[in-house]
Amino acid sequence: MSRKAALRFPGAVVDCRFEATPRDLSALAPRDAAVIVTDENLFTAHPSYFKGWNTVVLKPGEEYKVQATVDTIIAQLIALRADRGFTLVGVGGGVVTDLAGYAASVYMRGIRFGFVPTTLLAMVDASVGGKNGVDVGPYKNLVGTIRQPDFLLYDMRFLTTLPEAQWSNGFAEVVKHACIRDAAGFRTLERYDIASIRKDRRALSELIERNVRLKSSVVRRDPYEKGERRLLNFGHTLGHALETQYELDHGQAVSIGMAFACRLSEDLLGFKDTARVCGLLQRYGLPVDAAFDPERVVGILAMDKKRVGGKMNYVLLEGIGRGVMHSISVDALQKKVRAAAGG
Repeated sequence: MSRKAALRFPGAVVDCRFEATPRDLSALAPRDAAVIVTDENLFTAHPSYFKGWNTVVLKPGEEYKVQATVDTIIAQLIALRADRGFTLVGVGGGVVTDLAGYAASVYMRGIRFGFVPTTLLAMVDASVGGKNGVDVGPYKNLVGTIRQPDFLLYDMRFLTTLPEAQWSNGFAEVVKHACIRDAAGFRTLERYDIASIRKDRRALSELIERNVRLKSSVVRRDPYEKGERRLLNFGHTLGHALETQYELDHGQAVSIGMAFACRLSEDLLGFKDTARVCGLLQRYGLPVDAAFDPERVVGILAMDKKRVGGKMNYVLLEGIGRGVMHSISVDALQKKVRAAAGG
């Protein structure tokens, strides 16, 4: 039986169900007025889950998180004669939830939507908080909306077919949350590794719920990213620039970005635990260094959404569990990036 929680945000309450089942989805989105968006990998791996549902099946991968794919979803909604009484359900990882949430937010100026996240990354991060959008060329999430889903369903069955690399990918965001706001959670992660936590279903379920509640609490206090919510970008500034320029998974890129941010925190704030953070990232199969072309990366940084004039609002650490915003000039940041580019 699923465990229910109401995640409250300004102007919205999200019906959240942990240990969810297909019955929960049928209760929240009647089949005669719902459309599922998923990708080919999931549609093939879990055919019974989609039986009897109107389903839009997308090509998998970040390269399809673009406006053209949203146009495809909208065209199929029109073909299905979906009206404002319909619910759009994103069943998949972060790419699918971003696309579904964005499409639902703009179709007929907004229809009801919910998510069934199927990767660890989507469960603990991408599906939570209401950010939905698409990439434009090398710029990640440059176009999008902030609108909370009506429901989130966490069905653990999907993790049984999750590829090994995607476990590391998801743990990057778990480590991020621990670094910025959860010192106790950081210590818990140090006692586990991927193999041990996969075997402990209760620990895994508790870890997912803890991270959902942590991110939700940050978003509730700052839904439109004017203050505290910016901390959730820890590791993402450099990470996104690397991810768009090289063949890196999101978690790998963010991990390298977190290690860089820790070293920057040493220089600017006297942070003492870079080795401890890097050790934890490596414990979960994540990289902490990479060789890259600095000029390709600094060009992307110049268009980062967190840039204001000649300054960048950068997330640093005062200590484990104590993330802070720090303003650094774009010129100074670019010099640091160039110095780190050797890997």
